[in-house]
Amino acid sequence: MKICVVGAGAIGGFMGVKLAKSGHDVSLIARGPHLAAIRKHGLKLIQDGEEIIAENVVATDDISTLGHQDVVLLALKSHQISAVLDKLPCLLGPETVMVTLQNGIPWWYFQKLSGEFENRHVETVDPGGLLASAINPDRLLGCIAYPAATISEPGVINHVEGIRFPLGELDGSKSERANRVADALIDAGFKSPVLDDIRSEIWLKLWGNLTFNPVSAMTHSTLEAICQYPLTRELAATMMTEAKDIAEKLGASFRISLERRIEGAEKVGKHKTSMLQDVEAGKPLEIDGMLGAVIEDCATLRL
Repeated sequence: MKICVVGAGAIGGFMGVKLAKSGHDVSLIARGPHLAAIRKHGLKLIQDGEEIIAENVVATDDISTLGHQDVVLLALKSHQISAVLDKLPCLLGPETVMVTLQNGIPWWYFQKLSGEFENRHVETVDPGGLLASAINPDRLLGCIAYPAATISEPGVINHVEGIRFPLGELDGSKSERANRVADALIDAGFKSPVLDDIRSEIWLKLWGNLTFNPVSAMTHSTLEAICQYPLTRELAATMMTEAKDIAEKLGASFRISLERRIEGAEKVGKHKTSMLQDVEAGKPLEIDGMLGAVIEDCATLRL
C-alpha cells in the first residue's frame, strides 16, 4: 500500500520505519533538521537494542508533491492539524483512509456517535468546527497510539515501550478497510486489533494522558517517579476518578481498574511523557486535547 505519515515524529516515525521495512511504499512528512537527516541517511529506529534503518522512503515537507495515498496516518498533534488542512486533499483519492493518532479527545469524537450528543463539535480542539467541516468523517479510522518513543536526535527514533495501535470505525462497525489497515500494522510488527468501541479505548489512553502528562510537565518527573511518589500518585488517582465519571456519562466504559492503569504507567519506567518532552524542547503543549476537551465535556454534561 501507499502510506503517507503526516508528522513523522516519534510515533509517526516509529510506524513509518516498521511499515516501510514490511514492504509498503511509505512517504514521510517532516521538517527542519529531522527532515534533512532522513533525506541524507534514511530514518533510523532503535528498538530492543537493534538499529533498523528505512532508506527506501520519500521524505518531504511538501504534501502536495506526493499524490493520492491508500492510507494517511495523521500523526500530528491536535493543535498542528489546522496548519496542513488545506494540503491534505492532495493525498486523498476516492478510497483513501485517514487514520487519526492524536492524544486526547479528537475533533471527531461526537461524529457518528448515536445519542443526544451526536455531531456536537468539540470547540476546544476544533475552534469553529474547522476540522469537522473540512475532513469527511467517512474517511476516518480512529487509532490509539500506546507506544512510548522519542526522537533522540534528528533522523533517529528511540522506541521505549509498547507496540499497540488499536483501530476502530467511528460508528463501531467492523469494516473491510479497518481490517486491511490492521493487517498492514500487524504485518509490520504491531498489535492492532479492530475494536467496536474506539471511544472507550480513547478514554483508557486519555485516562493516563490527562494526569501523567501535565503532572510530569509541572514536576519534570518521569512516569515511574510520579507513580512512586505518594502525593503525585494520589493526585493522579483523583484526576482519573473525576475523568472516569465524565467518560461514563458519555457512554464510555473502562476495561481495567484505575489502580491497574497507574501500575501500567509505572512499569513504563523512567520515561518522559510527550508533554514533558515538549516542555524541554520549548514546543507548544497538547493541553486542549488532553485537558481542555475533558473540561468542555464536563460543562456539556453540567457536572
